[in-house]
Amino acid sequence: MPRFAANLSTLFTDRPLEERFKAAAACGFIQFPYALLPERVGDLVAMNGLELAVFNAPPGDWAAGERGLAALPGREEEFRDSIELALTYTDLTDCFRLHVMAGVVEDEDLWPEALDTYTANLAWAAERCAEEDVKVVIEAINTGDMPGYFLQRPDDAVQVLEAVDHDNLALLYDLYHAQIIQGGLTDFIETHLENIAHIQVAQVPGRHEPDQGGEINWPYLFTLLDAHGYSGWIGCEYLPRTTTEAGLRWARDFGLSAP
Repeated sequence: MPRFAANLSTLFTDRPLEERFKAAAACGFIQFPYALLPERVGDLVAMNGLELAVFNAPPGDWAAGERGLAALPGREEEFRDSIELALTYTDLTDCFRLHVMAGVVEDEDLWPEALDTYTANLAWAAERCAEEDVKVVIEAINTGDMPGYFLQRPDDAVQVLEAVDHDNLALLYDLYHAQIIQGGLTDFIETHLENIAHIQVAQVPGRHEPDQGGEINWPYLFTLLDAHGYSGWIGCEYLPRTTTEAGLRWARDFGLSAP
């Protein structure tokens, strides 16, 4: 049976962040937490009997369009400071996976330098986070949703893993982004499952509930993951068509307390 995790940046958004933890627990669920102090996040996780599966390292100036720092030349010191901040949250919330975002690099002439910066920063982060027993994960994001994002295809992410060559670096495989920009979900899972530490789901098109309303056959993929012994979390990073609770009808067969 897959283990599903609620992404509190996209689900239960009709409530303040603090109230989303309780709502996730009520539905049977066991992105950025920085709006709250780490101690408060830890308290909310513990009080509601939850596990914090993964969250993003600070992405830079989100309002200004930044989507991560790892591949941005000249920002190395800021990147390292962001990882240190993230580790204060992982420590106080008992979270053992940290997503490090690459960032937006729109000028293709800068890509070789950006790649060198990216691999060097990831090598440092993987080693630093290993000291705290925190796994670093990277995610390919389609450029329709995030124009200019440096890491675009899952195959590119695999090449980055090979270049960095650190056992504390793994993939966050988002099936929504992967289907849009590359496809071949089954083949990728069967080939690279040992490198996948976290999975995220949303239907294509629309980024809505992982139900039968789109391109992806979710029962088939969830069964495939079970058959191959995937034991990690499956993050529900989708945009509910109406309310989160109403949209959870897809999850009845998977142990969640859908209405």
